[in-house]
Amino acid sequence: MCGIAGLLTWDTAADTQIVRAMTDRLAHRGPDAAGVAALGPMALGHRRLSVIDVSQANNQPLYDRSGSLVIAYNGEIYNFREIRRELEQAGAAFQTQGDTEVILEAYKAWGERCLERFNGMFAFALWDAPRRRLFLARDRVGEKPLFYCELPGGGLVFASEPRALRAHPAALGAVDPVGLAHYLMLNYTLGDHSLRQGLKRLPPGHFLICEEGRPLTPRSYWDLAAVYRNKRRFVSQGEAAEELLALIDDAVRLRLVSDVPLGAFLSGGVDSSAVAAAMAQALPASQVHTFSMGFGIPSFDEVDTARAVANLLGLDHKDRVATPDPERTVQAMVWAADEPLADTSAVPTYLLAAFAREYVTVSLSGDGADECFAGYETYTADRLHRALSWLPRGLARASFRAADAVLPVSFSKVSLDYKVRHFLAELHLDFPRAHASWRNILSAEAQRELMQPWWRAAISTDEADPFPEFARHFAAVQGCHYIDQAGYVDIKTWLADDILVKVDRSTMAHSLEARAPLLDHRLVEFAAALPADWKLKGLRKKYLLRESLRGRLPDWVLDSRKQGFNAPVSHWFSGPLRAFAQDALASPKLHEWIRPAAIDTLWREHAAARRDHGLKLFGLICLSLWLNQH
Repeated sequence: MCGIAGLLTWDTAADTQIVRAMTDRLAHRGPDAAGVAALGPMALGHRRLSVIDVSQANNQPLYDRSGSLVIAYNGEIYNFREIRRELEQAGAAFQTQGDTEVILEAYKAWGERCLERFNGMFAFALWDAPRRRLFLARDRVGEKPLFYCELPGGGLVFASEPRALRAHPAALGAVDPVGLAHYLMLNYTLGDHSLRQGLKRLPPGHFLICEEGRPLTPRSYWDLAAVYRNKRRFVSQGEAAEELLALIDDAVRLRLVSDVPLGAFLSGGVDSSAVAAAMAQALPASQVHTFSMGFGIPSFDEVDTARAVANLLGLDHKDRVATPDPERTVQAMVWAADEPLADTSAVPTYLLAAFAREYVTVSLSGDGADECFAGYETYTADRLHRALSWLPRGLARASFRAADAVLPVSFSKVSLDYKVRHFLAELHLDFPRAHASWRNILSAEAQRELMQPWWRAAISTDEADPFPEFARHFAAVQGCHYIDQAGYVDIKTWLADDILVKVDRSTMAHSLEARAPLLDHRLVEFAAALPADWKLKGLRKKYLLRESLRGRLPDWVLDSRKQGFNAPVSHWFSGPLRAFAQDALASPKLHEWIRPAAIDTLWREHAAARRDHGLKLFGLICLSLWLNQH
């Protein structure tokens, strides 16, 4: 895994010193080698984490044999050997054994359509010198990041992380009030929005062609909407389960290609256990290295379950109960996220990545199954919303008030009070609004209450609302089953903009490459093609995925309730993080945007256990740290 950066200036030679400074800021992504190529108007930079063909011949930027094409690439093309054989049969010759050169030759053979051939995770920049053309591309679901800014007077600067772009004096503008409003409601930024004016993300499944005098317009090369709209016909549920298991095995097999030590994250849940079990099918079980992390708090700890699964499969397993300095860990996590990202699961992911990196350079994960196979409780909420949405609005509001009065507040991550309150509060909404709201940290009213008056006046209520981005994705699958609509929207938003950002930044902060076999595009397309009721059967989540694993994993794993992987921040605010949290919430930089009186209200209610405001406070603390860091 690597970090890439580049600068395109049409009228003058690109400044390689700026690009070198950009790549220096990405050293954590690639500690093994660094390079910058001066290409006239284009300068490409690269930091390398050596994983496949670790020889110096694969250092980047990499030129093709003619010297006319140059690439800086972050990621892995898992089927590169099959593509290489096809290209060789067509007459291509190769100088290296890695996958980077395969991208160059595939581009020669098929142009932009080479992207359709790749099974992998990637973000790359390819300079086509004869055509004075820059080709930027990002993988289908967004495992690897790519940020860019258009420069005044023309040109472009891009990188794997925003921190690299800050090395260019004209790249980033001030904090974006609209992007920040969306972050305030969601605890992450959505779509191509960011917290800096002028900073954009290339969307997953898109590429960008940069040619002088032409507008920069990202173009899609892959989207799931057509698969959801045109369902496959399966002979039987049993046949579908067999096909799914074969796909999992093949996706894992492809992701075992590595010339450095490799392992897997293991929580003991269905998804990570499925990956570990497939690894044990492809390798001697004793050669499968797995890692888990706990906090010593029962409702936040899965170490015992993970250990039991590993023992059952005969894996080489290591686990650790974290006793971190929460203050130092949260600060480090915010630095690593660089956007910011206030997903509490980023804390244990960051710690787990550091633990795994002591032993391996590559780790497989179970990410993606929940979005594809309806594994979240939000899908149960969707089904209940469908069943109860006929209730008159007045009765729904009365139910919420009654629940609000009697439900006790708990700081457990499986807190029933938080979920029931949230569900009943949104029951009166139409389905798209209700589903999007399950992920909201704040209501629109609470968002506006936190904002300083000048900020509220600077942007309209419509601009402050992130829902139009969700609505755009709902429109793409209009007419599909509502569970399919919810899954598609989650893949385009929650997965791409939160989960995969968390995994990329947390692992790359420790120079660890994470691979997600359950996000193999063939698996994602297969899941999209399934009948919705095979994914959520009644209220049974991930039904077909669980059934496909019967016989390979025990029923106590397959029938277990989803735990999640979160940090106990609500507990921490009453203990080891109390003073740190109060200091962060008192920051003058935060108060430029957020009303201190509104923060005080949240803190008092949380401290008195009248409400669990842990997620809200965590979002504000991460924002405060980010504003002070940048």
